[in-house]
Amino acid sequence: MQRTLIETLMGAVVLACAGLFLVLAYTTTDVGSGDGYELSARFSRVGDVKVGSPVKVGGIGVGTVTGLELDLVDFSPVINMTIDDEYRLPRDTAAVIASDGLLGGHHVELVPGGDEVNLEAGDEIEFTQDPVDFVQMLGQYIFSPGRSGENPDAK
Repeated sequence: MQRTLIETLMGAVVLACAGLFLVLAYTTTDVGSGDGYELSARFSRVGDVKVGSPVKVGGIGVGTVTGLELDLVDFSPVINMTIDDEYRLPRDTAAVIASDGLLGGHHVELVPGGDEVNLEAGDEIEFTQDPVDFVQMLGQYIFSPGRSGENPDAK
């Protein structure tokens, strides 16, 4: 009888710790926050952006990526994002897919413009810039037609 009581108490402690962990995870992430307005942006390619990737302005998080879809008419990828209600962005805001570092993923960086009219829920950001592909840039540099020590202006 004594052994089953101890096992029951230990099970209750484990369940309580798991519950506290879930509450902590729920409050420290944006899973529970539904406040915000939806925007979308159309790109040629989205790189390593995933659902849940941050949306930032000047390096400060202002929202999250909520969806990725492919437009079936022109086959361009569209990123859907939720921006926190406290951040009202001008209509001429640009969306750039930026890298988190050489080995990191990507996030959406918003660059606000100077328009006095703000984006509304459901609007599409018109000005976009695709991610920089470092591997492709390195390949172009390595296999460029110019040779070392050759003067391109010499005839």
